Amino acid sequence: MNRTTGPPVAERDTGAEKRDGPLTQIAGSPILRLIARRLMIVVPLLFVVSALVFLLMEALPGDPARIQAGMDASEEQVEAVRTQMGLDRPGYVRYLSWLGGALSGDLGHSIISDREVTTLLGERLPVTLQMAGMAFVLSIVIALPLALAAARRPGGLVDRVVMFCSMTLLAVPNFVMALLLVLVFAVTLGMLPAIGYVPLSGGLWPNMRSMILPVLSLAVPMACFYARFLRGDLVEQLNAAAYIDTARSKGAGRWRILWLHAFRNSSFGLLTLIGLNIGALVGGTVIIERIFAMPGMGTLMLEGVMSSDVAVVQTCVFIFAATAVFANLFVDVMYAVLDPRVRYGSH
Repeated sequence: MNRTTGPPVAERDTGAEKRDGPLTQIAGSPILRLIARRLMIVVPLLFVVSALVFLLMEALPGDPARIQAGMDASEEQVEAVRTQMGLDRPGYVRYLSWLGGALSGDLGHSIISDREVTTLLGERLPVTLQMAGMAFVLSIVIALPLALAAARRPGGLVDRVVMFCSMTLLAVPNFVMALLLVLVFAVTLGMLPAIGYVPLSGGLWPNMRSMILPVLSLAVPMACFYARFLRGDLVEQLNAAAYIDTARSKGAGRWRILWLHAFRNSSFGLLTLIGLNIGALVGGTVIIERIFAMPGMGTLMLEGVMSSDVAVVQTCVFIFAATAVFANLFVDVMYAVLDPRVRYGSH
């Protein structure tokens, strides 16, 4: 006769919970393990990016010491400035010095403005963050309803109009879009300023007016891209997925099927696309800021490139690269949160 020995199942489970304390449970979290694995890749990648930027700046023509001393300065004066700026040291020493300073919060000194780079970032970064953040939110707000409305009846009038407009606008580069918007809304209609930036301290509406055209220049092409991708994925789900047939057989309406069933699966693909596009969004701010004379990070970086201001350029590129890398890390974490197969390592 077989008899079960040992404590009851409930008692064994309670004992296991007692053995696994809170720290053990946190350390065993699959999401935290995923973040740790990604960070082990991200940190060396950022080091490589910073080293590549330094090498590229070294290869650029131009002498920062000559620029700082002035074109009429003698060779002795240029050499004195070079020594004062530390440019007479070997390249790897200057890079390691910058890296050590960056790890401790000191990002160096701008040779052109004669100010700390951290001070410059404090002035320029909010402008770029506001513009990129507003463009990102606006692109999603435009793309989602358009994609859902187009996918509700594929081949219908709304679908054809949305696809035609999105294809047309997607073919226009963002800098051309910026010039067209300036021509229509600033030059012809006189409704919005063509250039310039008003900070929030100057009033909410003046700040928004100065942001509308730059944000539209960035958001419209992205919205068209997202709408086309999401519409295609939704239509594929509606035509081929078995769970959609099940929902139909239960009498679910079109909008309910679209929003509660098809969109959930399609959101994974959209999430990937958004993560990959963050780098393009941040890169696009460089051109748009220049066109609209916005005092952001992109303008600061271009000024640094033209004047061989290594500390400024290196910091700006590093921040742009870090933004793209951490955006993709966030997407990976969201995958793990939404999909248990990713969380537990089967994908």
